[in-house]
Amino acid sequence: MPQLTNKNVVVIGGSGGVGLRIVEAGIRNGARVLAVARHEAPLRQLIQQVPGAEALSLDAADEAAPAKVFDVLQPDILVVSAGAFPPSAPLFKQSWREFAVNWETDVKIAFHFCKAALSRPLPAGSSVILIASGAALAGSPNSGGYAGAKRTQIFMANYSQKESDRLGLGLRFMALAPRIMPDTELGKHAVAGYSRYLGISEADFVQSMAAPPSALDVATAVVELATNPDQAKGKVFIVSGKGLEAAA
Repeated sequence: MPQLTNKNVVVIGGSGGVGLRIVEAGIRNGARVLAVARHEAPLRQLIQQVPGAEALSLDAADEAAPAKVFDVLQPDILVVSAGAFPPSAPLFKQSWREFAVNWETDVKIAFHFCKAALSRPLPAGSSVILIASGAALAGSPNSGGYAGAKRTQIFMANYSQKESDRLGLGLRFMALAPRIMPDTELGKHAVAGYSRYLGISEADFVQSMAAPPSALDVATAVVELATNPDQAKGKVFIVSGKGLEAAA
């Protein structure tokens, strides 16, 4: 039997990149899957590309977004993958608006959905997985506030877990910190920016990366975490091309 049979999976930011691969993995593993994204055109394409997937178009950064999503499909597994492309320039060449873009998107979306999961609350046994970034652990001097925003998502997973435990809600909150994925648009953006920053070719930069993950590796890690209740709660897990491992 597929691993996610009879499970409801909601993927915030599910129309492309890692989110799309998670949608595909959910369908492949027998789940009912709702992909949520801002723009309708990519969602229409997803529906054609992934038979059985459902779609909802809205701005996930809006405070009312979680209630609208949960009214359509109450998730057993909620994956928050949405976010903005970070700037690609050293700190002193950025405006505050550029520097803060991931705080106003990635962090804001995670805040609203973690808050809603706790206050609604989602049913006991539900899992909430935030897609952060390896930059949250290692820093990223060429992408403004991105690393700090992603680190805050990790803190939020931990804080939310503490609240679930304190209130006896029985929820599981986790964060994934994938390293740069050269097969995604975000990964290509990062590779291009850092190769310029370091003055090397994109091919040489990719070559210098130790076992970079693919978007499929991250989707596989999401399924593994969601289906393994023995995995630690409130923790962060690194995803590389070698697989899933708990961060120290």
